[in-house]
Amino acid sequence: MIYGDPPAPTPLQPGETPPAPSATDLLAPGGQHTTWVFNPEYQRLVDLWLQVLPLMEQLTGSLDKPHQMARSTDVWDAPVAKRYVDDVAEWRNRLAMYRQAVLTAISDQAADTPRWIPGGVGAPRAFS
Repeated sequence: MIYGDPPAPTPLQPGETPPAPSATDLLAPGGQHTTWVFNPEYQRLVDLWLQVLPLMEQLTGSLDKPHQMARSTDVWDAPVAKRYVDDVAEWRNRLAMYRQAVLTAISDQAADTPRWIPGGVGAPRAFS
């Protein structure tokens, strides 16, 4: 069973600009415009994704070679071979589900965390 990765949090792109001023800026004291900064909490999720994804790829790859070797009759031809192949396939499936859960958790939190926040204000956290 193969799972597709959820959408990754998008890092700050070169030339990306903060949101345009809105009508609520007119309500600010003194008529000051809101200054926007890239949310450090969102950047933390981007960094976390970039850190976790290669580790997940490495774990997945570590089971690919033993699985291919176990399926080969050149390696062994014994009644235990089928059970070993089934065990490795189960480990690969569980690892795929774990990868899906971890990446989905990061992706969901990124979807609930604003990319830009008003400057001088603490970063809003998802689910708080």
